[in-house]
Amino acid sequence: MRVTVRHAFTIPGFSPKPGFCRDGTRQLCERLGFDWSDAVRNGIDADALEATGDGFALALVKWARECEAKERVDG
Repeated sequence: MRVTVRHAFTIPGFSPKPGFCRDGTRQLCERLGFDWSDAVRNGIDADALEATGDGFALALVKWARECEAKERVDG
């Protein structure tokens, strides 16, 4: 599964408005060793994000999986 910037920009619970800000998402990618441009174009593999053990990355993968499950139901 690919985690996309759409997931990052819509994740709830980290500020009054849903989503990580663009700069914060870019910094997270860079801090975790992912190429920002590639992440914007192609997303990041959920397993690679989970392998970092980073709390923000884990929350983002969880949110992306919830979104994917909801899309399957709403279809």
